[in-house]
Amino acid sequence: MTPWLLRLLALWICGLAAVLCLLFLPISRSTAVLLLLAIMLASGIVLLKKSRRRHQAAQDGWTDLPDAAYRQPVVLCCSESALSADKPVRILPHGCFIRVAESSDLQHSVRQLLQLRPDWGRQMSICFSISPQQQQDATALENQLFALRWQIALLRRETRQALPLLLNLGVAGDMTQCAEPLWLVQLANNPPQIWLDDTPPRGTTEWLESGGSVAMQQQILLNTLDDWTRENVLRVLTQAHSDVAPVVPGALMLHLQSGTSGDNDSLWHAWLLKHTAINSAGAHAAPVLPEFILPQLPQGRGLTPRVRALRVALNAFVAAAVIALCAVAWNNQSLIRRIAFDLAYYNRIAMTDYAPKLAAVSVLREDAGLLDGYARQGAPLRLGLGLYQGGHLHLPVLHAISTWTPEPKPVAVEKPKPQPTRVRLDSLSLFDSGKSELKTGSTKVLVNALVGIKAKPGWLIVVSGHTDSTGNAQKNQQLSQRRAESVRDWMRDTGDVDESCLAVQGFGQSRPIESNDTPEGRAANRRVEISLVPQADACQAADAIPPSSQDGDGNYEKKE
Repeated sequence: MTPWLLRLLALWICGLAAVLCLLFLPISRSTAVLLLLAIMLASGIVLLKKSRRRHQAAQDGWTDLPDAAYRQPVVLCCSESALSADKPVRILPHGCFIRVAESSDLQHSVRQLLQLRPDWGRQMSICFSISPQQQQDATALENQLFALRWQIALLRRETRQALPLLLNLGVAGDMTQCAEPLWLVQLANNPPQIWLDDTPPRGTTEWLESGGSVAMQQQILLNTLDDWTRENVLRVLTQAHSDVAPVVPGALMLHLQSGTSGDNDSLWHAWLLKHTAINSAGAHAAPVLPEFILPQLPQGRGLTPRVRALRVALNAFVAAAVIALCAVAWNNQSLIRRIAFDLAYYNRIAMTDYAPKLAAVSVLREDAGLLDGYARQGAPLRLGLGLYQGGHLHLPVLHAISTWTPEPKPVAVEKPKPQPTRVRLDSLSLFDSGKSELKTGSTKVLVNALVGIKAKPGWLIVVSGHTDSTGNAQKNQQLSQRRAESVRDWMRDTGDVDESCLAVQGFGQSRPIESNDTPEGRAANRRVEISLVPQADACQAADAIPPSSQDGDGNYEKKE
């Protein structure tokens, strides 16, 4: 691919990676940034390697290579070649020739070319040119051919490409009688044909019939050259060997051309003299490239760089889409698992365990807010793409929240109301026996005893009289009533207590606190009790009508 296509493709891949890392993958933001930087670094390394390969190609002299979209046959010419070091690439209408400086560099050159043009493997061929008239050492020629065989076999196994071999051999001299090169070409599995410039190929029989004695002499030379080639070249390339696979040429091209004769002690001269008795001096003619063979060679069928880049970009997009869908599915499953766990955890906590229950319901409220936002504004890309599955969790979460009962507020415990203050006075200290009028000196006793008895709203001051069981019960009740009224009147008149705050009761002998069988018990039962009793409407207004008396059953009587 061209540099700008590579850069554009790298930007496209980095963009897809950024979208995946930042919007879809279930990783933290810092991890996404690190992953994106790693991808960008890898892309930069690939571009740097491509740039170095182009620089190396420029150093190798391949600055005029066709672009990567070139699909015509590409022939690498090694050994003797008509290509010069100044112009190592020759582009023709039906293909191109590329010069390899030394046949020993063939393996490196093929690898380098495939690095620059990875799509050229199918259309590459190797042309090996030999001039028999310049070969003087059979062993050196055999070593050179075996090295070529070893390189081609290794390259075929390594690249898994056909890499057909074209053998190009030619001789020159006055005896060829050729104004233009005459070619005898044998393609794989085809009979040999005669090729001349600007004429279609013909079979050898047809050519001999039309060429006369000149064609006969040329045919003898071509047959001799063919025999020499099979003995000295094809034998080395195709004979069985335990370490190297045979290399059968895809095309054998023998040609005759005119040249200046001269003395030459070459392998060809010796072979020709031995097998034909023709004593012909060799010639030093320039090698001829078989341009006519280009249409017969395999052409490239790979994609053009733009189509290939488009396919890579499309594949990258499809891969990114698949990864995004998988990431979205994973994110949805994670969301479902997390909210399901929150619901299960909330349901496991007892409602009376208020602190953990409150923490669990707070988490559910966050989940509900999240799901509500997704329902209103749409799910984000990491949960979207038509795979969002959180909608059916919204109602269960809301229902769970609705079941939560907050911890009841602590009820203020009212302090127990103070028990009514009760004062118990001995009747004999206040009254004479059988009397109900306060006697002299009783005021001091009342004042000292009634320090804690004070009138206040909501409380009723109850004065109750009691007697022993001596005497008539009816009279004792009346006496106790009168004594209680006397104490009440004293409190009203002396203590400035509103009458609504006072009530009297006379119990007579009905409520003893001691046994009346003893003098001490009877003395204890003769008493006046003053106590505070809670009553909502007591002591509220001065004109209130308080109860004034009570019968023996404990019922209050209103005062007239």
